[in-house]
Amino acid sequence: MDSLFSLLPVSLSSSDWLIALQSFMQQGGQVLWWLSGVVALTWLLIIERLIYLFVQFPKQRKEWTDAWHARSDQNSWYALSIREGWLAQAQRHLFQNLNFIKVLVAICPMLGLLGTVTGMISVFDVMENQGSSNPKLMASGISLATLPTMAGMVAALTGMFFHARLVKACQVREIKLEKSLRSHR
Repeated sequence: MDSLFSLLPVSLSSSDWLIALQSFMQQGGQVLWWLSGVVALTWLLIIERLIYLFVQFPKQRKEWTDAWHARSDQNSWYALSIREGWLAQAQRHLFQNLNFIKVLVAICPMLGLLGTVTGMISVFDVMENQGSSNPKLMASGISLATLPTMAGMVAALTGMFFHARLVKACQVREIKLEKSLRSHR
């Protein structure tokens, strides 16, 4: 059994990707850590919305449509009020946290720009203290300036894409629910 593991090109206990990630985060500076927190929260909320849309909402929709079709009265003011209440509840649940996701996505490029500013301040500090003739000393400040900007833009673009897809999916489900709760008499 030990010989099987010795044939693997990378040891199971090595964490090269973790070391690379840590190096990237150090080169990007403190702002990159803040950005990673915002991105983690954004993705946590996106995953929560996906689970709701594909697991919980279909169950709730079935309950509403079954209860609606079981009603003998679907045209009275009382029945229509119940229908409107279910639709309002569905809209509230479907679009929950989408505005917060949108805000977090908007924060990502701003944090990237904050990283740019802090990185450029670092470059100017090096230039002031050491002179502008040593490019190796300025390289860390330049990475502090560029890495958070790049990461912020990538996070914002992916977040915008998934936010737009979630909004569209919620709108489609809302319309389908409304159609399924129409009067059949």
